Amino acid sequence: MAYDEISRLDDGVKLKNQAMSVIMVASILVTALVILAIISKRKLHNHKLMLFLFMIIPIVAATLYTAGTTIYLNQISITKGPVHWHADFEIWNCGEKIDFLDPRGLSNRIGTPVFHEHNDFRIHVEGVVVKEEDVALDNFFNVIGGVLTEESLGVSANDEITLLHNGDLCNGKPGKVQVFVYKVINPKEQGRWIYTQEKVEDYTSYVLSPYSHVPPGDCIVVEFDQEKETTDKICTTYEAAIKKGELHGR
Repeated sequence: MAYDEISRLDDGVKLKNQAMSVIMVASILVTALVILAIISKRKLHNHKLMLFLFMIIPIVAATLYTAGTTIYLNQISITKGPVHWHADFEIWNCGEKIDFLDPRGLSNRIGTPVFHEHNDFRIHVEGVVVKEEDVALDNFFNVIGGVLTEESLGVSANDEITLLHNGDLCNGKPGKVQVFVYKVINPKEQGRWIYTQEKVEDYTSYVLSPYSHVPPGDCIVVEFDQEKETTDKICTTYEAAIKKGELHGR
């Protein structure tokens, strides 16, 4: 099976890409004019003002467009500006932990600039969130080259693709895609947080809690296994915080 590469870019990413395109076009025009001025220095001697205007107009236009896009995004976004949220996550298939594609290129990420991971088992939301569904759990799988629905779970790794459907056998019995979330339910008091584990039924639309550090950011466990109400799987950051006494379960 082949997955579409980032088939559902959010509106914020699209607008930023358009702004970058405008900047690139303006840069090319200005560079071409500078080269023309150098080559035809004497011929253009009497047209310096016109040449200056041809250079300054695309620069001003690109600047205004970029600034306008930024202001517009901040106004229409649900976050009213850039945010920096994180949640840790793990994916398990019948007791075996699943890995992901390794990031390639200078960006060192899989996904979009706003919604991605860095091969660190951490969901990153960095930037302006236009709509809540842009940073929902199913879209996270979409942008990292996988799929998450109410009936299926798909993950693309470096050397294989895992695709699971409800009813597929897991240790000889029918399995099911399930999502569990460890969530901090109080501000940090007396040196420790209190957390709960909950099974999320409408998990495709789940949006991580708005924290930059984990904990108190969520620990999200996506698991294909026989149906159950709780999981014994837990993110390493939560496990470490529990051992340090910073995190207490309820």
